[in-house]
Amino acid sequence: MMPKARKKWREVLRIRLLNLRRPQKRLLMYSVDGVAIVLTFLIANLLVLADQPLVLNSAAIGLASVLVFFVSASVFGLYRSIIRYLAFDLLIAVTKSAVMAAAVGALLLSMSLPVFDAFRVALVFGAGLVCVIVGVRLTARNFLNRRVRRRREAVIIYGAGDGGVRLASSLSGSSRFNPVAFVDNKRALKQTLVAGLEVHLPERLPALIRELNVRRVLLALPSISRRRRREIIEELSSLAVRVQTIPDIGDILTRGARVDDIQDVSVEDLLGRDPVPPKQMLLRQEIAAKVVLVTGAGGSIGSELSRKILEVEPRILLLVERSEIALYNIEQSLRKAMKGSSHSAKIVAMLGDCQDKARMLEVMSAYNVDTVYHAAAYKHVPIVEHNVIEGVANNVFGTLNTALAAVESGVVTFVLVSTDKAVSPTNVMGASKRLSELVLQNLDSKSRTRFCMVRFGNVLASSGSVVPLFREQIRAGGPVTVTHPEIIRYFMTIPEAAQLVIQAGAMAKGGDVFVLDMGKPVKIVDLASKMILLMGKTVKTSANPAGEIEISFTGLRPAEKLYEELLIGNDVAGTNHPRIMRANERSMDDQKLSLVLDEIRQAIEARNWEGLRAILLSAVEGYRPTGEIEDHIYTTLAAQGTDANVTDLDRYR
Repeated sequence: MMPKARKKWREVLRIRLLNLRRPQKRLLMYSVDGVAIVLTFLIANLLVLADQPLVLNSAAIGLASVLVFFVSASVFGLYRSIIRYLAFDLLIAVTKSAVMAAAVGALLLSMSLPVFDAFRVALVFGAGLVCVIVGVRLTARNFLNRRVRRRREAVIIYGAGDGGVRLASSLSGSSRFNPVAFVDNKRALKQTLVAGLEVHLPERLPALIRELNVRRVLLALPSISRRRRREIIEELSSLAVRVQTIPDIGDILTRGARVDDIQDVSVEDLLGRDPVPPKQMLLRQEIAAKVVLVTGAGGSIGSELSRKILEVEPRILLLVERSEIALYNIEQSLRKAMKGSSHSAKIVAMLGDCQDKARMLEVMSAYNVDTVYHAAAYKHVPIVEHNVIEGVANNVFGTLNTALAAVESGVVTFVLVSTDKAVSPTNVMGASKRLSELVLQNLDSKSRTRFCMVRFGNVLASSGSVVPLFREQIRAGGPVTVTHPEIIRYFMTIPEAAQLVIQAGAMAKGGDVFVLDMGKPVKIVDLASKMILLMGKTVKTSANPAGEIEISFTGLRPAEKLYEELLIGNDVAGTNHPRIMRANERSMDDQKLSLVLDEIRQAIEARNWEGLRAILLSAVEGYRPTGEIEDHIYTTLAAQGTDANVTDLDRYR
């Protein structure tokens, strides 16, 4: 038969076997196994009893062994396995079934032969049966997967531990990936075979990538520390391969993630640090068995705060949010998280605007709220800069009205989620958040409610974060847009930030400004470069014009700073938590603050943008805007030659 004809015949056979219905495939396996068992039994007799005639009832004993094997194999799940996806469990099931069949065969043979001879036949029969049954299935698997394997992408698995072995096993029947080697830094594993793949040391990785034509490395290190993971990713970032990971051990154990749930390297892997274990006493102090309210519960920080609070088992968790879809999403997420849990916290989702004091007061009074976490705010610097009046009204008077409602309803603790942009602000968002801090510092001095503020920088993967934007731009082929080559930012994971906010609130004495340790600042252009490389692309530069993705510098956005600060001055003290500091900063006296708030209220009502900026300049220490007023309405009216400071709204009616 000509090679082409043989190839065509094999392909036809493969397709026909794959298209058989499941009962037909199972009948075929029973038939092949039955013949193999009888032949193996007879051959074992001939090999062991070569100088003796066959026992008269050998065929009957062989058939009995077939029956025992079938029953045992069915119990152990052998015939429920799909041949194309067989793994190590195949050997276990076959071995158990073969032992049972050999034991019965030995027992029956011992009626006609000396016990020792019967035992020898059974031993050879059992071993041969394992080899034959496993061999038949592996041959079938290779035959059925041959065409698929040619189309699969070669990948290297970094980590030859349990996670790596399970990943290799899961991918062995995959139509997408073909594991070709392991890489592991354990020298004892060098050049050993694990799950049929050779293990190499990390220094061999560049050569392996070239030799095996690999474009993707899969990290199978579910239980290592975030710091060690980041070090490995740093090493891989210089190679022209896409780096992906399997879920960490926490997700596998608590969220039901699978080892083969391959995903892109997360921003936490790039920038995150190992979290400090929370102090349970601080977590529980203001939450456990209490009524807790979160404003802005559907936002990035508010939603994660709500999740962490729910874990600490409040009596009632109140979610206040003015976006209907955001409120729906967080409520559904929390209810799903509660399924199967032991505690029974009541979750109440309510639409409400923090500027509406009456609404906030009725909510807090109706439920006798103990603790408030005020996360509601307009926080995106350019958007607030383009919508000045709405930004100030929401951030300043939303905080004021919610805080006044808390005082009147007898709330014990009120925690404001603040920002590093409140320090020496160059933008309206930062100035409005600093005013919010001053409002709470003033209220604390004349009320029984304990107020505090927690100030921190950017959180990873929050709404508006550069990380999802960069990832989208890379997938689209670039360019990746960075505002300035020297811009730096502090980053923290959302779960760590939420956990620290809760613990800081528990340490409040009243009027405290807490500052979170944000770690080392990150240069945004370096972050963009790493993300490009880890997604298997190359950076296009003047030195590398053949690169695939270009980094484009667009210029600083309105009121954007090159770097952020966390403190006004240097007066800071530690706390009993290593990542929470207490800042001692100047407050504003009651009379001056009342005057400032009245002036701001009047400027907002009069739509007086210039007057509002003048008030912020005089009231907020360190506020130094970098440009002119950028509000959309203000600039549009100015371009039309109309007085931008509108005092007569009738023109719009």
